[in-house]
Amino acid sequence: MAAAPNIREVAVRAGVSVGTVSNVLNRPELVAEPTRERVYAAIAELGFVRNDSARQLRVGRSRTLGLVVLDVANPFFTDVARGVEDTANQHGLAVILCNTDEDPIKEASHLDLLAEMRVQGVLINPIDTDGRIAALRDRGIPVVLFDRRGDPAVECSVAVDDVLGGRLAATHLIESGHRSIQFVGGPLTLRQVQERYEGVSAVASAHDDVELTVLTTPALNVAAGRAAGDRLAAAGRDALPSAVFCANDLLALGVLQALTHAGLRVPDDVAIVGYDDIDFAAAAAVPLSSVRQPRQQLGRTAAELLLAETMEADHEHRQVVFEPELIVRESSAR
Repeated sequence: MAAAPNIREVAVRAGVSVGTVSNVLNRPELVAEPTRERVYAAIAELGFVRNDSARQLRVGRSRTLGLVVLDVANPFFTDVARGVEDTANQHGLAVILCNTDEDPIKEASHLDLLAEMRVQGVLINPIDTDGRIAALRDRGIPVVLFDRRGDPAVECSVAVDDVLGGRLAATHLIESGHRSIQFVGGPLTLRQVQERYEGVSAVASAHDDVELTVLTTPALNVAAGRAAGDRLAAAGRDALPSAVFCANDLLALGVLQALTHAGLRVPDDVAIVGYDDIDFAAAAAVPLSSVRQPRQQLGRTAAELLLAETMEADHEHRQVVFEPELIVRESSAR
């Protein structure tokens, strides 16, 4: 098998120096157009392919961004990833997607690997900030938090006002006449879950006749939602809350499945509101009311902040906070 052509052979074929070929590949604006055309012709004739791995070792960074998410099976993160990829592609970069499964050990392993791969930067919805994020910054790798507020002194972040989202859901349910509300979500150690509950609790506590209870879940997926719905149904009709607010749509869809399977009617017996407004929410058997987040915009904005930090010598950290919107559908209609 013949050896792959190298940059010296391209230079000889084009009648230029190796440095000129390097400039054409990396800084073409420095080379006159006729010379560029000769080099491109030589590349095509020889079938030369640049060794980006070796180049990355020389320049110290790969043409990639790391994206670390809690659960790649959650359509919310799929939409965020699409926004990140759209922005990255516009700048000739690829995105490495890492899934933590809400496991801090997996998160730490992914961050170590991304550092070894010399990514240009990392976007993360963190579980644990045990020093690895700071270690990335110490190595010159910028980090932007998404779906979570950061420290303005050290990092950029893009988030949604989840406290407001919880308030919107609770206000809607109370104004619809519900006085017994169950919050379903967990783990409560997750910042997003905490803030959504905080919003619901703030509104409920302002009404003496409203009872708010909590059913914690081990995860934020459909299976955990079904288990929660089974527990609600097993308690009997007399113990049912009149409304359920779930920390995300996957939980809400699971609760909806379980309650429907138990013969309960949504919203007549129990109203349900979710969070995120993923595409499946509107397509459910009973279309799901949900607090909408601008998912792709969140990803695009986070990627833009990260790229700005890699390119700006006088970069100033920004904290971008989007406002959520309540979308009312049949699952909680008055």
